Amino acid sequence: MKSRRADGRPVGWRALKSRPILLTAALVSLAVMLGVNLVSGERIRITGLTAAVPALAAVFLGPLDVLLISILTVGAVVWASADNNLLGTANFPVVLATAVLVGAGAVLAARARARRERQLAKVRKVAEATQRALLRPLPGRLGRVTISSMYLAAEEEAAIGGDLYAAGVDERGDTRVLVGDVQGKGLAAVEVVGLLLSSFRRAVRSGVPLESLPGYLDEGLRDDLVDLEENGAPGTVDSRPVEPEFLERFVTAVVVDIADDGGTVRIANCGHPPPLLIRGDRVIPLLPDVPELPLGLGDLGRGGHHVDSYDLALGDILLLYTDGVIEARNVEGAFYPLADRLAYWTRDTPAVLLEDVRIDLTRY
Repeated sequence: MKSRRADGRPVGWRALKSRPILLTAALVSLAVMLGVNLVSGERIRITGLTAAVPALAAVFLGPLDVLLISILTVGAVVWASADNNLLGTANFPVVLATAVLVGAGAVLAARARARRERQLAKVRKVAEATQRALLRPLPGRLGRVTISSMYLAAEEEAAIGGDLYAAGVDERGDTRVLVGDVQGKGLAAVEVVGLLLSSFRRAVRSGVPLESLPGYLDEGLRDDLVDLEENGAPGTVDSRPVEPEFLERFVTAVVVDIADDGGTVRIANCGHPPPLLIRGDRVIPLLPDVPELPLGLGDLGRGGHHVDSYDLALGDILLLYTDGVIEARNVEGAFYPLADRLAYWTRDTPAVLLEDVRIDLTRY
């Protein structure tokens, strides 16, 4: 997922373009207040209110812009006071000092905000690069299976999260696909994503059968989380503070194996939303016969894992997704009815289907 909009513009494009507008608005506000002071004379005195302009500007503009507005504000205060014959009054030094102090504070606040924004941008850039490295682009085809994928953040700024996917071909030639969702979000969730994807890819290379895969991933995930805590400094993971619930994280996941001849799909579901099979004009939820626990909670289960098997026909589409889709709400608070909406696009190819879902979900 890249920090760009669908039209190719960087995320920061709007903020950069709006700077002249905000600066103009601040200058116009200052000019209006000065005009009111000059026109009203001694009847209405809002000289002190003028000092609010640089304070408000510090919320939106950079330190140099705020410095310019602060200097102009001090000049406006002196001009208005002179026009109203207030320069010789005992209150004028107070008004002038207020304008100077507010302006200086506004410049410092704008500078601190700009520094924090730069730091946040660097963190996001590193985190986004890390996630792109973990979530490698899926191939367009594996064996007899055509694959299309899409990673869509709930918000523009949410460049990192706990959703994951991977695909590969095992030693028998079967296509294996994993889709999952880590409990939580942010950098800690991305770390868990890395652990789980490493275990999954290792399992594909080692030929771990699907029946044993959930237990393999579950045990590996719990061991990796314990190792991270034990090998780091006390109370840290890689020199970062450990969240209290770090070792309690779990991952809902679904793994599908599609036979080399494309005629059968076998599914191991670990507490994840069920895949949807699109066959002709029908949308069929592939609910597990036996509910299973998410990965990371295997020590609470009965041991072993149930695997469901279904026949596939030429042209069938199997849609895997995370709960971010079906838990999206409209303005009335209703959840997005994914299975019902898919009925409109059963004739689509996989790539077109995903784009239709994206557009419809965004509108919803």
